[in-house]
Amino acid sequence: MQAAPVRATAIPSFTDALRAVESLLLSSGQRTARRNAWTSVLEDRRRAKDRVEAQRILEEAVVSRLP
Repeated sequence: MQAAPVRATAIPSFTDALRAVESLLLSSGQRTARRNAWTSVLEDRRRAKDRVEAQRILEEAVVSRLP
């Protein structure tokens, strides 16, 4: 008795599923605009994090120089 062949199909990730739905609902220009907007959001978050870190370093430097 032989075992039935096993098929290995990758389960799409949630992101892949969202992109598939997005491609069905939106034109390519809208997809590009949405991705550009999301990239901008991520970049703004990174800059905000860098600002907070720089502010913390400056404040520590000022405190360490006080007598």
